[in-house]
Amino acid sequence: MTSSARAGWAPAIAGMSARQKSLAFFTLIVALVLEIVDTTIVNTALPAIQADFGGSSAHAQWVVVGYSLSFAVLLMLGGRLGDLFGCRAMFLLGVAGFTVASILCGGAQNAEQLVWARVLQGAAGAIMGPQVLALIQILYEPVERIGRLAWFGVIGGLSAIAGPILGGLLIGANLFGLGWRSVFLVNGPIGVMAVIAGLFLLPRAETKGNVRQVDLVGTLQFGGALAALLYPLVWGERLEWHWPIALYLGAAVVLALAGWRGLKRRAAAGGAVIFDPALFANHPFRQGLVVAITFSAANTGFLFIFAYSLQRQLGYSPLETGLIHMPFSAGVMFGIAFIGRRFLARAGKYVLIGGLALMAMFEGGALVWIAAGGPGFAVLVPMLVAAGVGMGMLSGPIPPVTVARVERHHAGAASGILKTVQQMGAAIGVAVMGTVYFAFAGCGVVAALAVLETLILLCFVMTVRLPSDIFPSSTTHSA
Repeated sequence: MTSSARAGWAPAIAGMSARQKSLAFFTLIVALVLEIVDTTIVNTALPAIQADFGGSSAHAQWVVVGYSLSFAVLLMLGGRLGDLFGCRAMFLLGVAGFTVASILCGGAQNAEQLVWARVLQGAAGAIMGPQVLALIQILYEPVERIGRLAWFGVIGGLSAIAGPILGGLLIGANLFGLGWRSVFLVNGPIGVMAVIAGLFLLPRAETKGNVRQVDLVGTLQFGGALAALLYPLVWGERLEWHWPIALYLGAAVVLALAGWRGLKRRAAAGGAVIFDPALFANHPFRQGLVVAITFSAANTGFLFIFAYSLQRQLGYSPLETGLIHMPFSAGVMFGIAFIGRRFLARAGKYVLIGGLALMAMFEGGALVWIAAGGPGFAVLVPMLVAAGVGMGMLSGPIPPVTVARVERHHAGAASGILKTVQQMGAAIGVAVMGTVYFAFAGCGVVAALAVLETLILLCFVMTVRLPSDIFPSSTTHSA
């Protein structure tokens, strides 16, 4: 957000005390946690959902993929709507929609209803999510933001791992006999409180939006391309891997190319665009996006397979599965808060390379442990801690590395593209690793392990190609 745009909010924030700003910040953090936790919280619940509905493995994947897909497709549009119609209004709309969708998920009567409710939940998250960072920019001056934004990396990384833990605890508690439904219904009271808090605590300013400034064509084209890519990956077995696969993948390529050409044409004519194509002339930014998408695919796919196979193959309960994730969470905290924050400015891409090495050895080792029948926790716990450290060494540093060479007037758009790419990676990772896992009966974990290591290798190759001096010296000192 530019200083001129922020100036329009000056009357709204001028009278806010430090305590009021802190309460507003806490409201935004609650929304951030809701958004991230719901990406992974269902991993622990999927076997119970399948047992209840008798759904197929593809339905289980779509419960996860549907959320990430709609979030990724609509995220840039959600950010643009905040610019046009006010980030406070869009935040409240997004939280309200997310709350309603969560209740619909909890009340679903079959697998199809649950998938569509998850798609709606992701769409509401895409409206809610971008407004969190925008409102923090409004509430705080640049120097004040440093400390506040530092919490985002820590809370964001921990929230992703907290999902399976919280899911296991809720299902194990079986509150009011709700079982897996409590994983979604718990968002109801939290969402209502967040809306009420937002109404009273968040600043407001008048906005004059124009829907003609929204790039609906670009949103539909790129969203259609992603959907056409993911659909055959998830439903490959049902499509019998014949000509429909080629048809969908061909449609994905055509839509993506048409979207890119149309985007450049509208940008040249000064029309509305979902993102500025000039950003992709920045090599470190392009490279960072590839690192982000491959990391997200590998890590989200791993979390999906790990939680699912612990229950289906080794017979652990949802509560036990959630508790098993706790060493992983401790490692993530250490990787983000200590290694990433302390060494990123000096070591740059080598922090990411070290994290990838840990992920390759110990996320892979955790899947080997499952394939071997789970021979004792004394072996698993240190592997999960080390794997979590590796994840933390990437999840925190990837955003600042990716946007390190982006000019300030592109910062908002670049951050939106990065978050979109991360959600795309999550959807692709679950689709690809899940499909391979379910397709190879009897050795699904081994097949998923091969995909995981391939994704990590791709991420490693892209990371090595990042500049060694990714952070200019002035940036390093100022940080």
